[in-house]
Amino acid sequence: MKKIEWLTIPAILVLFVLGSACGARAIDDDPMAPDFTLEDLNGTTLSLSDFEGKVLFINFWATWCPPCRAEIPDFIEVYDEYKEMGMAVLGVSVDNISAQKVGDFAKKNKMNYPVAMATKKLFQDYPSPSAIPTTLVIDGTGKIRYKKVGMMSKQELIDLYIKFKD
Repeated sequence: MKKIEWLTIPAILVLFVLGSACGARAIDDDPMAPDFTLEDLNGTTLSLSDFEGKVLFINFWATWCPPCRAEIPDFIEVYDEYKEMGMAVLGVSVDNISAQKVGDFAKKNKMNYPVAMATKKLFQDYPSPSAIPTTLVIDGTGKIRYKKVGMMSKQELIDLYIKFKD
């Protein structure tokens, strides 16, 4: 088993590097985000309509991903500062571990925004990311406005929130 794990890690890193080369991009035609229904780790059912009127950052991440782990404190800080002004964050874990273990990680890291497990249906509607972390920005009208493959910085989060809040 350890041999497979060590072989998998370089492959994942290659996907991350290749995905990061794609970087961030504005979405040209501003497609409407597909509706979704997910249950967060606290058992609350969430759908796209719950975020209507807010700038929603959907962050695809995993507990084992170093860049994902590195960006979490920035998501926490910016969400805490801007949530009352209409910013929303939804962490979507792509881990192949139990929701309980992801929940333990979220608690340990003081993640203050909803976290849900990725589902097959979500990946049918939102194509699975080519690398993680990947973040989608959906404006208050439900349009996908921005996609970034790779780490988000605190300043990027703030700038994107301000850009898409109206």
